[in-house]
Amino acid sequence: MKKYIIISSVFLVANMFVSCTKWVDSTAKDAYLVTAEDYLRSETDYRTMEISVYTPLQWLNQIVPIGEIASDNAVSGGESASDVLDLQQIDDHTLTPVNGTLSDLWQSAYEGVNRANYLIQYKAANQNGLKVDFAGKEALYGEVYFLRAYYYFTLVKMFGDVPLFVNKRLGLEDSRSLQRSPKADVYNQIELDLTNAIAVLPAVQTQKGRITKYAAQAMLGKVYLYEKKYDLAAAMLENVISGNAYSLVADFGSMFLATGENGPESVFEIQYTNTSPYYNWSAVTRGQGNYSIQQCGIRGLTGSSAMPYAAGWSTNLPTQDLAKAYSAGDIRKAATVLDIDAYKAANPSFGISYQVAPYKNTGLYNQKYLPRKGETSGQIELNYLNNFRIIRYADVLLMAAEANNKSTTANDTKAQTYLNLVRRRAFADMAHDVTSTGTTLYQTILDERRLELAMEGDRFFDLVRTGQAASKIAGFVTGKHELFPIPQTEIDISNLTQNPNY
Repeated sequence: MKKYIIISSVFLVANMFVSCTKWVDSTAKDAYLVTAEDYLRSETDYRTMEISVYTPLQWLNQIVPIGEIASDNAVSGGESASDVLDLQQIDDHTLTPVNGTLSDLWQSAYEGVNRANYLIQYKAANQNGLKVDFAGKEALYGEVYFLRAYYYFTLVKMFGDVPLFVNKRLGLEDSRSLQRSPKADVYNQIELDLTNAIAVLPAVQTQKGRITKYAAQAMLGKVYLYEKKYDLAAAMLENVISGNAYSLVADFGSMFLATGENGPESVFEIQYTNTSPYYNWSAVTRGQGNYSIQQCGIRGLTGSSAMPYAAGWSTNLPTQDLAKAYSAGDIRKAATVLDIDAYKAANPSFGISYQVAPYKNTGLYNQKYLPRKGETSGQIELNYLNNFRIIRYADVLLMAAEANNKSTTANDTKAQTYLNLVRRRAFADMAHDVTSTGTTLYQTILDERRLELAMEGDRFFDLVRTGQAASKIAGFVTGKHELFPIPQTEIDISNLTQNPNY
């Protein structure tokens, strides 16, 4: 059993607050019934409330498959053209502002912001003026600042200009007057929050899943890359590398097994568990477990007890284009894409059968997050325990390589060093080291990001931030598809302006 800090369901979040019977879990648009007058009277109150700020991380479940399906790495798949229509529209770039998955991500991110703001609003003292000091309080707030930054980063990279509020928790009436802030202002707040987090967070946490100083530095380095602040990104990411707190695991594929979670390469993972007795089909992303694992599974899969994989819904299927991008000898290919026909032929004793042609069939499945037997419980489809690997050390090395290559005074030697560390693991030799420089090296680094991080949710956003989306993604319209549409419900509530061409 994974005894980590992330709460697995709305039900459990609500029940955590046993010291206050007035607590109700809500969306960001609902009025809160608990006030600081009733709560935040002890260290336990603060620490319990902090866990609730982590919880919406799990609810952002679909951002990882969207980051692949919207790109050239994956297709929506499913049973038919109408199966999970939200994802089909994202894949086909036929999006409208009425998309339940995008609305869910918007609401989940803002729920995270609102919960963070609640704690920040009463950091010095609660509503009654009661000041509660305890050892580790500043570090606790470092985690909260990181989490708010992560929620806003999710929003700004998806939607561009978004409502920005930081001083307090907003109620229903407040939401009706929200307006979009320029994304530059949102990024400034993200930078401030991460800088504040870095100043107080420890380098190591005793509980797996808690945010560390290195995680905040890695996230800030990533934010700087998105803003094209390459000098700052290089310096920030160097802090993580020089800290010697992480290493590349020898067996690439092992990171994505249950036994590989929170390992030596893990900088930041979103924690899930399979122990929840709660399930709710009307809120499938609400942290009951990792819902996207069931989505990735092979439709109608059956086989002997020796066959390790479990059935699923054939969503988020890797493309043949991705598979062909791997060079001969690259061990990452087998750990990233599963050719089910080849697997069946190689394992005749397993007696494998499956639905041959799901919608948009590619013959390939997402090996990194493919459902496996014994890793779920309760409501099987909703309770997979697999963590999302959000930032790995390999990602840090590749971001640092990119930042050094693009800095005002380029350091291609350092960029090559970091890039080749990743490639040496991929090929188990030094014969594939890169010696190119300048723009050729830059493109090589971006191509390496695709191969290393495929199916982990970065591809679409990497293509957009580097200006390569239109040339790589079929159906992508420049001036429109760099951003997703603002959900229509939010426009109706707050009279927000819509993104261009939606």
